[in-house]
Amino acid sequence: MDVALANSIVNTATNLASAKTSDALNMVVLKKALDMQAVSAATMIDAMQQSMPQPALATSGTLGTNVNTFA
Repeated sequence: MDVALANSIVNTATNLASAKTSDALNMVVLKKALDMQAVSAATMIDAMQQSMPQPALATSGTLGTNVNTFA
């Protein structure tokens, strides 16, 4: 067997194995980044809801107190 061919096969196998490990690591990092973004977005939405005043509902009068359910 040719030594250069054997070295080429070994190098290819090593590169494929390291690429697989690298891809798995990249996926873990991506998942962590997405989780952090989800937490940040939820925090921002909660802060926004707390800072916005809730509108008062109409309790008397003709505007906004009746619901027309005729279909």
